[in-house]
Amino acid sequence: MFRQALRQVSRQATSATRRTYATEAANSGALKLSLALPHQTLYTENEVEQVNVPSINGDLGILANHIPIVEQLRPGLLEIISKGGQTEQYFVSGGIAAVQPGNKLTISAIEAFKPEQFDLEAVKSLIADAQKRAASSDEVVAAEANIELEVLEALQGVAK
Repeated sequence: MFRQALRQVSRQATSATRRTYATEAANSGALKLSLALPHQTLYTENEVEQVNVPSINGDLGILANHIPIVEQLRPGLLEIISKGGQTEQYFVSGGIAAVQPGNKLTISAIEAFKPEQFDLEAVKSLIADAQKRAASSDEVVAAEANIELEVLEALQGVAK
């Protein structure tokens, strides 16, 4: 009796999966990117080829027909590759990326800046200052400095 129930569930799951894949294949198209900041919208369902996202689980390349996911962003380089192959890059300090059915990628970032907007020497100076504060005996000051260091070290990797 248990085997019969297991076979029935297995058949139903397999046919449901086939239906889902067939539906998604029929709806395949370009990835539609929306990128919003608290004070500005940079993209509104713009069609793009690929978006490379700095996630807390590692870097993630998102193309059309990606499975639905929600990822927390870590400080790093967000790379947008257009249909023509042009690349646009932003340094993001954090946020959320959500892939939704229908080839929609929505990114809500705390802030986003072009890497060329940063001065590498200024970033290095800020890192040295944050490292001093990270060694503080005051736990709050040290914790804030460690967060700042995480962002600044990621920024150092992309600053020109």
